[in-house]
Amino acid sequence: MRTEVRYFSRGGATKKLADAIGRAVGAEAKSVEVPLEQYADVVFLGASVYGGKPDPAVVNFIGANAKNIGKIVVFGSACTGKSTHAAIKSAAAGNAVKTAEMFFQCKGQFLFMNKGRPNDQDCADAAEFAKKQIKLLGVT
Repeated sequence: MRTEVRYFSRGGATKKLADAIGRAVGAEAKSVEVPLEQYADVVFLGASVYGGKPDPAVVNFIGANAKNIGKIVVFGSACTGKSTHAAIKSAAAGNAVKTAEMFFQCKGQFLFMNKGRPNDQDCADAAEFAKKQIKLLGVT
């Protein structure tokens, strides 16, 4: 089974999480600007909250790559603690793509709030979450 990691990151926080997840599942983390060239059973999709929702590039990635996505597992960070899971799940459903019910979310830095987040522990937690999801989903 094939696993991919994609993310959208304006300030680098989601990229840090994506890199940790990529190392944990043995897949290179790539920007959502890089299309899926072949079918992936699981796509870990990282997006942070911008104005209460994920960046449109994330939604566009889902639509453009729907035929190559088995299931999406959402991860991200946000200063407010709000997740992009619901918005991504809705966008995925509109493209006939399934989304895992569990998702990873940690604090993210915005201006002076949550300085240094995600930190090393957040990245370790994201990696552990990814490993558990792979096992749960039966991906090898």
